[in-house]
Amino acid sequence: MKTYYVYILKCSDKTYYTGITNNINRRLFEHKKGKYPGSYTYLRRPVVLVYYCDFTNVGFAIDTEKQIKKWSKAKKEALISGSYDLLPNLARKKFK
Repeated sequence: MKTYYVYILKCSDKTYYTGITNNINRRLFEHKKGKYPGSYTYLRRPVVLVYYCDFTNVGFAIDTEKQIKKWSKAKKEALISGSYDLLPNLARKKFK
């Protein structure tokens, strides 16, 4: 059974990059070495792996990556820190 990983990297400019891979060690090495000069992380190195989760269903992994990419920085930081109880409130739209 193949495993897929959704991961979050913290970049040197304090932004987050969310990606998906089937080999977390290889992909992290590629990010750190700057294998793809046109990539988001290339000019934001060094990068640090701050979160990952694994899936056996590639569809679930892709859906999760897309969902996390839409999240605010605060919501990503709650996920990274394991503050799962904060996630629902961070998802609510604030009306003035």
